[in-house]
Amino acid sequence: MSISEFLAKLSDLLWGWPMIVLLLGTHIYLTILLRAPQRKVFKAIRISLQRDKDAKGDVSQFGALATALAATIGTGNIVGVAIAVSMGGPGAVFWCWICGVFGMATKYAEGLLAVKYRVRTADGRMLGGPMYALEKGLNMKWLAILFALFTAVAALGIGCSVQSNAIAMLFEQNYSINHWIVGIATGLLTGAVILGGIRSIAKVCSTLVPFMALIYVLGCFVILIINSAYILPALKLIVTSAFNGQAAGGGFVGATVMMAARYGIARGLFSNESGLGSAPIIAAAAKTKNPVRQALVSSTATFWDTVVICAITGLVLVSTIISEPDASKLEGAILTHVAFSRIPLIGPHILSLGIVTFALSTILGWSYYGERAMEYLGGRRSTKIYSIVYIIFVILGSGINLTLVWNMADCMNALMAIPNLISLLLLSGVLVSETRKYLWQGNIEMDDESLETDS
Repeated sequence: MSISEFLAKLSDLLWGWPMIVLLLGTHIYLTILLRAPQRKVFKAIRISLQRDKDAKGDVSQFGALATALAATIGTGNIVGVAIAVSMGGPGAVFWCWICGVFGMATKYAEGLLAVKYRVRTADGRMLGGPMYALEKGLNMKWLAILFALFTAVAALGIGCSVQSNAIAMLFEQNYSINHWIVGIATGLLTGAVILGGIRSIAKVCSTLVPFMALIYVLGCFVILIINSAYILPALKLIVTSAFNGQAAGGGFVGATVMMAARYGIARGLFSNESGLGSAPIIAAAAKTKNPVRQALVSSTATFWDTVVICAITGLVLVSTIISEPDASKLEGAILTHVAFSRIPLIGPHILSLGIVTFALSTILGWSYYGERAMEYLGGRRSTKIYSIVYIIFVILGSGINLTLVWNMADCMNALMAIPNLISLLLLSGVLVSETRKYLWQGNIEMDDESLETDS
């Protein structure tokens, strides 16, 4: 058995039903335990646009959110949803959406622990994430080291190689530009941003994320206007086929309820990263008055990523399938292209722009995750070497066979989730205590010092 075959089997094992049940179960458990923090989503959005003056941290709450969204909103939001629909039928969209709704509670919990257990370095920077929660909150440094190792390796795969390959292949297929030229250009652009540190990354992401999301969503809305006669039938089909496996337009003959749930939940988990432990690393750098404020802001990343963008993408795809029944037989990427081709002339270019900007933002966001994981393992000096290696992987990713890289990245992502979920479950008492102190008792605008003074 080759290494690639071994990793493929390991990936299937790690991302099988046990992992899906564990992740979704954690989402539901934390939703109940924390009294559904999803209810505060509009308050959370409002906080994300505010600046906590004189608060400790490296970047604004919006900057941290934008960087997290940059890493989270990737090609999975476009092609990933199409793959879920192709493999699991229209019902997969429903389960993907449900996963996002419950996943907001887990993303809230991750952000809370990240700020609660963050540390200040000698040069004044804030560092945090599951590795610090595991070490400081649970005294499990060995597990913290494993999480950091898995993160550093995963970033080189799903964070950069896979994304740069998507960019290079798109330019080569659509615009006949050699993939190595695109890879080098992407690598140079990445280096110019990430070598400037978190403030540089956050600044670019704060501009890029709203732009890319706006262009993509506007394109989706244009398609929905074109498909207006099929929107209600599409919504009905998405809901009904989630529970009875109904096919669309004669396609998806093998789509069952179990397949819809499996592919929808898996794509939702993979897309929003709730439970993987990546987003808390940037949440720890936010300038925030207290852990709960940033926890609320962090939860909006899953809201925007899955509850909004993935849901809109799914509705676009299913309404297109109903209008063009033969589209149900197409594979994920081709199905997405057919959907956007319904916009005359500029549709495919909007899709191309979406894929490029989504992939580039993911490269930038994951570079920060990988560097902080490497800093935890080997100190600040090791991050400089890692940054160079990361840029090299961006360039190499544009032209290599990605089967091995994909399988390795999938394995690392699953292995990241296990120690992160352990920290969330074993520190659930801390989550309740902090949530009660700031959210349930109405102290969301206060910090620890103010609360101590009042008491």
